[in-house]
Amino acid sequence: MKPGLSLRVSQHLALTPQLQQSIRLLQLSTLELSQEVEQMLDENPFLERTADEAPREEFGLEAENTPAQADDYSADDAIFSGAASASTTSAEGPSDVDSPSGGADEPDWSGDGTVEMAPNDAEWGGDAPARNRNDSDGEEADATELARTHESLTAFLHRQALALRLSEVDTAALRFLIESLNDDGYLEESLQDLAISLAGPEDVEQVEELVHRFTVAQRLLQTLEPVGVGARNLAECLTLQLKAMDADEEGDPDTVQTALRICQQPLEMLARRDIRRLTQLCGASEERTRAAMALIARLEPRPGRRFANVERNIIVPDVIVRKAGRANGRDGQHQFIVSLNPDVMPRLRVHDIYAGALRGHKGGEGHQGMQQRLQEARWFIKNIQQRFDTILRVSRAIVERQKNFFTHGELAMRPLVLRDIADELGLHESTISRVTTAKYMATPIGTYELKYFFGSGLGTETGGNASSTAVRALIKQFVAAENAAKPLSDSQIAEMLKEQGIECARRTVAKYREALKIAPANLRKTL
Repeated sequence: MKPGLSLRVSQHLALTPQLQQSIRLLQLSTLELSQEVEQMLDENPFLERTADEAPREEFGLEAENTPAQADDYSADDAIFSGAASASTTSAEGPSDVDSPSGGADEPDWSGDGTVEMAPNDAEWGGDAPARNRNDSDGEEADATELARTHESLTAFLHRQALALRLSEVDTAALRFLIESLNDDGYLEESLQDLAISLAGPEDVEQVEELVHRFTVAQRLLQTLEPVGVGARNLAECLTLQLKAMDADEEGDPDTVQTALRICQQPLEMLARRDIRRLTQLCGASEERTRAAMALIARLEPRPGRRFANVERNIIVPDVIVRKAGRANGRDGQHQFIVSLNPDVMPRLRVHDIYAGALRGHKGGEGHQGMQQRLQEARWFIKNIQQRFDTILRVSRAIVERQKNFFTHGELAMRPLVLRDIADELGLHESTISRVTTAKYMATPIGTYELKYFFGSGLGTETGGNASSTAVRALIKQFVAAENAAKPLSDSQIAEMLKEQGIECARRTVAKYREALKIAPANLRKTL
């Protein structure tokens, strides 16, 4: 084989570590970003949090029309002040931050995904005021900790059991049953199975003794709060609550007795609201049966609901939208000011003392490794700024597209897909998807996830499109105004939407109705 030389031209895309970090920070939620910042502060000695409170003008909260300065991030102040990102501007007109490329407030991103850094470390030093909400005097309780602290059902029942004067054996049996409850407060396993799990299937006498102890303990358990705890099924849970209501003389005694008889029947008839059969089986009048069913509907089917150890996440908005008066145009629409929430922006800078010490010991042992950590701190600050800049640009574009929603509500929502915002801002759809996931916007009419403003469109008779969000709002409106005795079927709702000029099939109506957690027509009849 004859050797030879050949020349080939190839092109490939390489994701630098800095660009990978930028993408990862972009898709993090506010709480996850806070955890990431804390971890970076612990690992990197060159990164520090500013301790002083930043002036309100730094976020544009006092002077809303102050243009963003190009030197907010560079020059002598090396902290991420967020002045460029948080400068509140109206969504009515374009701004430098909103430009898809080359904005005055954006880092200088080159084609390979890198940012040119200042060669002089002095630009990363200096002191600038910033707010650190974690360094408070401790007078106000931490809302996150308050939300996470709760008493479990097991602890609540154990605390009540301490007031009962029981023998050691009965106390142990009651404690075992409490520990065997599920999250809803039900005792799913039978007493026989629980006894066998302790004594084993061979020791019959011990099993019988345990069943007897557990029977006594179950009766004691069912006398504790919340009422209905320790039941083996839903019918028993409802019965316990009705008996407690009858003992306390709450409500009409005849209605309570009728409700008790209804609970003895198959619950499928109650779920179907089969009033005719229930009236015959319970031997009560139709009016009394309806009143009993209404009474049962007010009971708690899951006694342990309020003790469930669910994840309590506090929604902190990333973007704040405020009204700024009416426009000068003929439409008279409101103008809206879109700004970043300054409370969620970390106040970071490069530690000037450590950076100066590193410059004074060039060529020393370990200098290259420390220089790399300094570069990582710079990149981290740059990427966080880029994250908030992108969130602000996307939010302004969303508010501009969905201006009618902020004025008139869900019925005025326009169809919007990720590609629309991506094409407008010169970004990729995946970037818009990362930005709108787990990011929230506080508006005059509520707090919404950014993904909420996106939705597919349905065709109209005029050739336009109607947002799926607006269609769901119409369905909710139709159901709220329907005759309770004759609820609307999915076909009727589809016809009503057609009268509004919206082409929507019956199956689509059923899908939207289920998404809104609206029961079918046969289950929406008034009791």
